[in-house]
Amino acid sequence: MNIQDLEKQIRDRMDTFPTKTRRVAEYLLGNSSEVAFHSIGEVAERLSVSKAQLVRVARMLGFEGYADLKVVLKEALLAQVAPSAIAGEVQDTHIPQDLCRLEQANLEETRNSLSSKAIVTFCEAAKKADAIYCMGWGISALVSEWFYTRFTELGLKTVLMRRGSVSLIEQSRAVGENDMLIVCELPSYVIEVTEAVEATARRGTRIITLTDSPAAPICGHSYLSFYAGDRSPTFGSSLIGPMFVVHVLTSVLSYNMGEQGQAALAAQKEGLSDQRVYYPAYGLRY
Repeated sequence: MNIQDLEKQIRDRMDTFPTKTRRVAEYLLGNSSEVAFHSIGEVAERLSVSKAQLVRVARMLGFEGYADLKVVLKEALLAQVAPSAIAGEVQDTHIPQDLCRLEQANLEETRNSLSSKAIVTFCEAAKKADAIYCMGWGISALVSEWFYTRFTELGLKTVLMRRGSVSLIEQSRAVGENDMLIVCELPSYVIEVTEAVEATARRGTRIITLTDSPAAPICGHSYLSFYAGDRSPTFGSSLIGPMFVVHVLTSVLSYNMGEQGQAALAAQKEGLSDQRVYYPAYGLRY
């Protein structure tokens, strides 16, 4: 069962629920990664209900108990992280064509997951933040660095968080309540990234996540989540989908910032006239 089928099954069953019970079921449905990867006690505390109430709701949804609901959710979410037979999607005899089709599918999946409402919410959060922190580990750090580059070009106060002589958990201590933390996390998921996000979330920071699936542990702490197709038979994950998200979000942000955004881009463009850096005769553009 995939996550879409599971969500439909839950929606179909909860139509006749009393208002209070339906509220709990809707929360479980809308926070699938939290239900799948956190204990019943943690979920009950966040919902301000008893553990017994969660068990009752799970049974009303057709499961024998809360543990069974959690197992099915976890399996459905993880199926999105590692779809079966992905290696078979690229045939040796048609590698270039099949790779192109796979990347086209990644882009289509990514585009379909983007919503205008989420993009506007992202822009408003970025404009209100005292500072924007960009976090990533391994291959995901390449995506977070592009976020950092784009925010810097727009004149926004931005800090890049990468694993080095100081751990991500140590770096996260500088992130304040009025800041925004944007985290890119592609498989394999990193424990230190999750712990840094958890520590930051406890301070009330708005956390924006860019991942491949709601199964990513960081999604349970995010204010807003974006998802990108990243399937690839080589190099672990494709970055084309995640980079597309960065390009769309920061491009819309540049317009959303109005005169401030346009002035920042104009200043970047002006730098192209520096002939100590660029050849002037090769169609400079920014």
